[in-house]
Amino acid sequence: MAFKIKVLKKVQFNDPILIEGLPGIGNVGKITLDYLIDSLDAEAFLEIYSNSFPNSVFVNENNLIDIPKMTFYSKKFKNKEFIFLGGDFQPVNERGSYELCEQVLELFKKFNGKKIITLGGIGLPRIPNNPKIYATANSKAGMNIIDDKRVNKKIFGTVGPIIGVTGLLAGLAIEHKIDAICVLAQT
Repeated sequence: MAFKIKVLKKVQFNDPILIEGLPGIGNVGKITLDYLIDSLDAEAFLEIYSNSFPNSVFVNENNLIDIPKMTFYSKKFKNKEFIFLGGDFQPVNERGSYELCEQVLELFKKFNGKKIITLGGIGLPRIPNNPKIYATANSKAGMNIIDDKRVNKKIFGTVGPIIGVTGLLAGLAIEHKIDAICVLAQT
């Protein structure tokens, strides 16, 4: 798969946290990430294009065509640096997902990043009245980072595989010595 990286703005980082949220089960990750980007007024600094992205185009708010891309945004907030990774899709096949995740991990290492949070949903047959939040990590140290009592860390047997970029990015981060946490909400 070929990737084209377009730098929109040069940004220097010192130990940023990457937060990924792409469409998936219930669009939980995408909706959450879009909310964070909008409410924090994060700034786009890099775009990724690939032939593993859907073979379609999107019509933007100016009624013009946009080619599928993933966008990295940055924001400093409360003395921490954040990188947000969002888009309107996931790669169309498994190979594309693996290659995209490796590309993201390589870029993140160049930004001196060491922690990743991925966002996703747990599909239920009916909309829950009080949705629960679950989390897992790619290491015991990562599990210790999760200290909010509202987040259930007993996830084994509750969900099946965590599919797409949300699961794969956290899983592949192990090989890059990057701590990763998956946060999943019932939908």
